[in-house]
Amino acid sequence: MASSPPPETIHPHPPAINYVAGFLLVGIAWGLTTPFIRRAAKTHQPSARAVRVMARSDVQSNWAKRTLYGAFYAVVDLLRNPRYAVPLLINLTGSVWFFLLIGQAELSLTVPIVNTLAFLFTVLGDWWVDGKVIDRNTWIGMMLSLAGIALCVQSKS
Repeated sequence: MASSPPPETIHPHPPAINYVAGFLLVGIAWGLTTPFIRRAAKTHQPSARAVRVMARSDVQSNWAKRTLYGAFYAVVDLLRNPRYAVPLLINLTGSVWFFLLIGQAELSLTVPIVNTLAFLFTVLGDWWVDGKVIDRNTWIGMMLSLAGIALCVQSKS
């Protein structure tokens, strides 16, 4: 009988730069798209058809119809709007990347790293999209978050 190769040769670990790139991509996909999604949702105007359907007396008099039609038309209208749909698609793609990452990388590192990066990119996205000023306390919080991630990574090595 031939001996099987050691497990390390069957599934070699990818280089660390692959994990770093994956963490960054998920953080960007989750964090940087959030301000774009919020801006599109805030400026959203319902379609004329949605307004007509929602104004019908049979819809207005029935709570279930009003709620279901309202939710349906809100979702359809937003998904038809590229200013909302494109960032949402990128954000959801980040969730797929995250799912792939947690299958490969250390779970206790992946989750805090990705969520911290998403927070950092959300703050930067708010600055970029809405021109929000990043105050001193936010900068301190961002630096402390990065320091916490550095401590987590250091404790695993």
